Amino acid sequence: MILSQTAIYAVKAALHLAEAHPQEPVRVDDIAAALGVPRNYLSKILHALARSGLLESTRGPRGGFVLAEPPDRITLERVIGPFDDIATTSGCLLGRSTCSDERPCAAHARWRGVSEALHEFLTHTTLLDLSENGAPVDGLPPGTADGRTGEEESQ
Repeated sequence: MILSQTAIYAVKAALHLAEAHPQEPVRVDDIAAALGVPRNYLSKILHALARSGLLESTRGPRGGFVLAEPPDRITLERVIGPFDDIATTSGCLLGRSTCSDERPCAAHARWRGVSEALHEFLTHTTLLDLSENGAPVDGLPPGTADGRTGEEESQ
């Protein structure tokens, strides 16, 4: 597995919040039930995301968690960052501390492209990209409902 279970739960929870009503706090119990994640484990994850500035938490009977920023500004890299080091996640597949084009490991040539694609995906994919709210219209990417790209629209 490329991401830890904790990072996967963090992405699922953040995505759940992205799809919830934006300014209404969602309780840990409700998120845990919706995702089928152990409540105490999820609570620790959500508090870590709050400490990192991605979530805001409110105590009390109407308390819970909300995203601190709009979902289109939160990348997957930022969500997994408190739990997994993206440089390590996409580093040498065999775990070598020195692995480069000059001193490659046995997997370097094949893993390099995968590693670069993974890094690109995590740094450029936002919660909105993955949420139902950002879901493609008729199979088209978000923002291109008529099938034209921004470049075509400006011509």
